[in-house]
Parts: sequence; C-alpha cells; structure tokens
Amino acid sequence: MGLGAISTSTAYAPQAGAPARGAAPAQQELSPEDQAKVEQLKARDLAVRQHEQAHLAAAGSLAVSGANYTYQRGPNGVNYAVGGEVNIDTSPGRTPEETLEKARQVQAAALAPAEPSSQDRSVAARAAQLQQQAQAELSAKQQDVARGYGLSNQQPTIDVYA
Repeated sequence: MGLGAISTSTAYAPQAGAPARGAAPAQQELSPEDQAKVEQLKARDLAVRQHEQAHLAAAGSLAVSGANYTYQRGPNGVNYAVGGEVNIDTSPGRTPEETLEKARQVQAAALAPAEPSSQDRSVAARAAQLQQQAQAELSAKQQDVARGYGLSNQQPTIDVYA
C-alpha cells in the first residue's frame, strides 16, 4: 500500500452517461417497463448507499471524506445512485504499532459491507500485507530489545571445565 488514499467501491459499475445529481422528477405516467426499471434503480440505490455507509462506519477517522456516488437518471427523471466509493487513508502509521492498528481498521472497513466487492477485497488484501509488514517490524524490534538486555533466544551455557 502506498501513501494517500484509495477507494473502496461497490460492486455496482456506473453506467456510461450517468447524469449529475439533482434532476427534478418528470410528471408523467410510466409504462410497466419503465416502472420496473424505476423499481430496479430504487433497489440498487438503497444497496449502494447501505454498502458505502458500512464502509464509512467501519473506517471511522480513516475516511478521508464522505461517500461519493455515481448516478443514473431513471425514466421518471429521478437520479439514483448506481455506484459509489469511500476514500480511506491507507498510509502507514508513524510506528509499527500504529501501522498495525491502522491496517486492521482499513481491513475492517473494506470488508464491512455484507457483500464486499472485488475492489473491497483487494483493499483488504493490501491492508493484510501492511499488517504483516508491521508485525514483522514489531518482532524485529522486540528481538533487538531482547538482545540489548541479553535476553536472546539462545540457551545460556555454563563452561564446567574452566
């Protein structure tokens, strides 16, 4: 993982030409096909928003900003969220201990939704790698401290022939 932020995204791919947010609904009767499309978009919108809120809740202070959504306009003129992302700070901490805790929180945030996307799993895997690196640094640090106090893992020997 590098410095900065990465995105955890929903499994929902934004559709090309999705309009910007804020359109007013059209006042017209919808065909059964259009009504079915609206119902699909409503369900998708709810799922996307729940997915991103799960990331935000688990990310806590590591969330760089709120959720960002990609919208698609339905046949009724309303914009529905069809994709989203939450930017999370994945930079290492100042110490191995801080890095370890941060990596655990990033992993939890990436896997927080009920159905993590492939992007979410990728972020979690990178956080697990960072966690392993931090753990290795901690182990090396502890071994250095033990050597400094003469507490190495070697068994002490007594020279009985001296």
